[in-house]
Amino acid sequence: MIEPVIEAVNISRVFGSGPTRVQALKDVNLTLTGGELTVLMGPSGSGKTTLLSILGCMLAPTAGTVRVCGASAAGARPDELAQIRRQHIGFVFQAYHLFPTLTVAENVRLALDVRSEHGLKAIAKTEEVLASVGLTSKLASFPGQLSGGEQQRVAIARAIVAEPSAILADEPTASLDAANGQAIMAILSTIAKERGRAVLVVSHDPRLFGFADKIVYIEDGSLTREELTDSQVKPTRNKLIGALPTK
Repeated sequence: MIEPVIEAVNISRVFGSGPTRVQALKDVNLTLTGGELTVLMGPSGSGKTTLLSILGCMLAPTAGTVRVCGASAAGARPDELAQIRRQHIGFVFQAYHLFPTLTVAENVRLALDVRSEHGLKAIAKTEEVLASVGLTSKLASFPGQLSGGEQQRVAIARAIVAEPSAILADEPTASLDAANGQAIMAILSTIAKERGRAVLVVSHDPRLFGFADKIVYIEDGSLTREELTDSQVKPTRNKLIGALPTK
């Protein structure tokens, strides 16, 4: 039996109290496994981002337990949670969060700097991961010189350069046109398949279903159903890189 990378057990989350009390999540159970891309689908306000934040150990649940690579995050100190994130989790966001005054390579290498990885090894890892997302020619470019799709590929490279166990992506295609959105999803699918990572993509766009191994639906803070998909036909990285949009 494959051990889960991230496991949420009976997760609930409440914000506020009294008249302002909001229950964002209600008894959520979810397992993310290496080699699979899971799409978490639901409307705005359904609890998608709250759940992603809890799975990524950025937000503590009101009740329930999150386990990352077998270790429980319950009761962990802030520095211990930060260590879990550094070691096991890579984040990709809709807004890219790149530093405008740093080059593409420098933005990616930041993820290694915080892990005290420096020197020629860090440079080599950075160049390798940027090549894997089709950005070898953009190493010295600045974010402002890139298209939206290229910036998101830099963000993905930064998320995977330290080889985390899981990639959590919050609406990674929402700011992109259809072609770039498809390219980003193909990259994330490749990361799951070829690197054996657990990938979770939060979205409300059903066009992403073709890349998913599992689709989980959330509404009003509860998971309503889970579907396994036919994942036999997926874009390969070789096909992908040749077709990456430039704008």
